[in-house]
Amino acid sequence: MTYVVTDACIRCKYMDCVEVCPVDCFYEGENMLVINPSECIDCGVCEPECPAEAILPDTESGLEQWLELNNTYSAQWPNVTRNANQTPPDADQWKGVENKIEHFSAEPGAGD
Repeated sequence: MTYVVTDACIRCKYMDCVEVCPVDCFYEGENMLVINPSECIDCGVCEPECPAEAILPDTESGLEQWLELNNTYSAQWPNVTRNANQTPPDADQWKGVENKIEHFSAEPGAGD
């Protein structure tokens, strides 16, 4: 099992989860974060820290697309290990919006 970041993170990118990850398995895109599934130790401490409820265990059904996206982009984007106040200013407006995949950006974020 691993945890994955879903589309609920797109345009929110709160980064509270990054601060608690003991193995630094988060990677930063322009408008969302992903988890490297091979680095995740399945501890689950990140899940309750996400204000957007974007982090889920991959054992939940229907997450195959998100597992693949997390795997792909964690290999391309820079690692992020701390919350450097990079949450978008309009994050709260996007929180709770469903089906945000059309707003996904493949561009990398700043990382650490």
